[in-house]
Amino acid sequence: MDVAQKLSLAESFSRYFKVSLAETVAQKQQVFRIRYRVYCEEFKYESQEHFKDELEIDEYDQLSRHCLITHIHTGLPAGCVRLVPALGAESEAPLPLERYCSNSLDRNTLASLQLDRNTVCEISRLAVDGAFRRRTGESLTRFGEINGLHFSAQEQRTFSTIAVACFFAATVLTEIDRRTNVFAMMEPFLPRMMHRSGIDFQRVGKDIDYHGIRAPYFITTQSVLANMHAELRELYAWIKQSIAE
Repeated sequence: MDVAQKLSLAESFSRYFKVSLAETVAQKQQVFRIRYRVYCEEFKYESQEHFKDELEIDEYDQLSRHCLITHIHTGLPAGCVRLVPALGAESEAPLPLERYCSNSLDRNTLASLQLDRNTVCEISRLAVDGAFRRRTGESLTRFGEINGLHFSAQEQRTFSTIAVACFFAATVLTEIDRRTNVFAMMEPFLPRMMHRSGIDFQRVGKDIDYHGIRAPYFITTQSVLANMHAELRELYAWIKQSIAE
C-alpha cells in the first residue's frame, strides 16, 4: 500500500484543495463564476441572458457569507456555498426558500420548531464545478478535456468530497455566526449523501420544481457536529481552522 492510500480523508483533501472565506471582490467573482457555469451553462436553471458578465448573482449575495474551495495545483475554483442569515421576520425579510418556495413549506412543522429568528439561516447555492464532477475523459468542459488537466487517480478520489466540504464550510459559518438553526432547499441526492456521513436532515415540506426538483430541509448545527462519522471530524476540524485563519 502506498503512502497516499494511507492518508486520512482530511489529509487527502487538504493535499489538493484549500477552503477559504470569500471576502475579496476577486474571490466572490470566482464564486459567482462557478454558479454561472453550473446554474446557467450546465443545468440551464437560470438564463445566461440575465448574466452578461458570466457572474450568477442575486439579491441575497450582499447579505450572505460565501465560502470557496480552490484546487491547489491548477488554481481553479472547484466549489462554493453561501450562508444567508435571517435578518427579520419572514414578512419583512424572507429567506430565499421562504420567498421562492413558500408553497412547499409545511407551516405546522415549522411552527412546532419554535425558532428564534436571530438563530436562523439558510445554506444555499452549493455548487461544484463540472470539471470536478466528471470522470477523466468523460466529456469536454470549458477547460478542454478533463484528462488534459492531469488529475491523478488519488486526486480524483477526493472530488466526491467537495460537496460535503462545501456543506461543512457553511456549517462552520453557522457556528461562528451563531446561526445554528439551518434550512436548505436540496435536491434528493444531497440528504442521501449526508445520511451516509451520519448527518440526517429533517424534511419540512414537499418537492417543488425550483432549480430542479428540490425539497425544504432543516437541521441544527449541534446535530451535524454530534452525529457526523468519525472520519469526517478531522475534515471538519481542518475546514474550521482554514476558515478561522
